[in-house]
Amino acid sequence: MIILTFLGLSFSQLYGQEKGLFDTVKVYAYITPNGDTIGESWLPSVLVNTKLTAAQKNYWADWTRLRNAVYVTYPYAKAASRIINDINIQLVNVKDKQLRRQIIRSREKEMKKQFTDQLTRLSVYQGRVLMKLINRETGNNCYEIIHEYKGFMTAAFWQTVAVLFGGNLKQAYDPSSKDADIEKIVKDVARMYGYPS
Repeated sequence: MIILTFLGLSFSQLYGQEKGLFDTVKVYAYITPNGDTIGESWLPSVLVNTKLTAAQKNYWADWTRLRNAVYVTYPYAKAASRIINDINIQLVNVKDKQLRRQIIRSREKEMKKQFTDQLTRLSVYQGRVLMKLINRETGNNCYEIIHEYKGFMTAAFWQTVAVLFGGNLKQAYDPSSKDADIEKIVKDVARMYGYPS
């Protein structure tokens, strides 16, 4: 009987389940001040987000709309600034009104040829953002620019059209308060595309 027991135990060890590499699980223990032992393990971090409130959803929708408008219109504002600087350089020593008008008209034709198709595809909202960006880049609002190059009547006409569509050519650009979001986005775009800001 002892021999059978011995043989039975030896066969069970021989044909039993083999130990694998990951058979044992290490469990760290925490010993409480009372002397109890509690199993302890480390879990990976979990990020928990709440659902956005309606106000937060509206804010992010407005921010995304503004960001997209700035991305679309900022290159046009940079081009407008460059063209206005070129025109001003050409007009510095020109005293003859007829020659000034001729220079302005020729540049206006070039600009219409180059930008009309793209600018007519902009929405009214993007047009408002473009006016603010032109003010930022040139230091003058759109009304002043039109008044300087085309005269009072043309500037007044386009101001009336802008008001009819809910805009204002005389709107100022205030990067510290009202237009702070635009300023943040412009700095991001300038950094991304290498524009000097």
